[in-house]
Amino acid sequence: MSLMLAEIRQQPEILERTLRQDLAGVEKLRKRLVAHPPRYIMLAARGTSDNAAAFGRYLLEIGTGIPVSLAAPSVFTLYGVKKFDFREALVVAISQSGESTDINVVLEAAKAQGAVTVGITNEPDSALARLAEHVFMVHAGKEKSVAATKTYSGQLLTLYLLAYALGAPIRLDDLRRLPGYAESALTLQPQIEAVAQRYRFMENAVVVGRGLNYANAFEFALKMMETCYVVAERFSSADFLHGPIAIVGAHFPAFLFAPPGVTWPSMKELVAKLSVAGAEMFVISDKSNKDAKHIEGGRGVMIPVALAHKGPLPLEVYTPIPYIIPAQLFAASLAREKGLDPDRPRGLSKVTRTL
Repeated sequence: MSLMLAEIRQQPEILERTLRQDLAGVEKLRKRLVAHPPRYIMLAARGTSDNAAAFGRYLLEIGTGIPVSLAAPSVFTLYGVKKFDFREALVVAISQSGESTDINVVLEAAKAQGAVTVGITNEPDSALARLAEHVFMVHAGKEKSVAATKTYSGQLLTLYLLAYALGAPIRLDDLRRLPGYAESALTLQPQIEAVAQRYRFMENAVVVGRGLNYANAFEFALKMMETCYVVAERFSSADFLHGPIAIVGAHFPAFLFAPPGVTWPSMKELVAKLSVAGAEMFVISDKSNKDAKHIEGGRGVMIPVALAHKGPLPLEVYTPIPYIIPAQLFAASLAREKGLDPDRPRGLSKVTRTL
């Protein structure tokens, strides 16, 4: 078993541990942020962590109504901007290693100019953990595979906790169900391994998601690029229908995240169009999307639980963590089918330092 696959399978216990051990710090931060909410939020990250940040942007804006931006670290490192309006800002740095130089530069600048700073990392002794005023730990243990999997889902969980700390209508009882949802997603491994055999010679693909699962489209594509050397383009379904769908012809691989809720109508339209084009489609959904049952049987997988919840947040709000697991399993399985080592992608190392 590859390290990547072993770490994918660790995710339920990591989610449970992260939730249990971070709650005290989250409650402390919640008292501060609810009393003095930020005017805006900036998220700073690179790579897989940047994909987690993209999810965080959707979640925080939907849940709190506070504007969120994704930092452009080069503004600070390459262009040397010294004065930046961080008044009443919350700046969140996300890094698996905590040693991404440019991300730490953003955090340091924000802290120096009076922003409230939060760090999300898997390494308690990292530079990021020392810099940030408040630290959320992803309690994933050492991630040995170069391709990040368990730290990505852990980062998503910490962003739910951050949304809760900011007063979003996140129910802790709903978060406590996420480890079980992840466990259910892992039961799909035999089915996904069988499907991956069909894609052994795949060189190009598109990955499509929307809203809260848009970040998963980027992360799934990144995993296929890193571990399987597939050129994988990623799109929102809205953007894809505006032009790029023209690249899809017969047997062209297309991977879709299709939860129930407000994003389903556009995804359903896309599924119909791709079917007419003869695309080789693989759709990820769950049992709560009763309108998507026809995708099973080689054209996708259904996580064998219903991920519905009660409350004012969108129906699909808790789908991103369980939905990324079949995608991770697919990338690990496809790498094996191609005779590649997903733990040692060519040209990559675990920690990347850029300015």
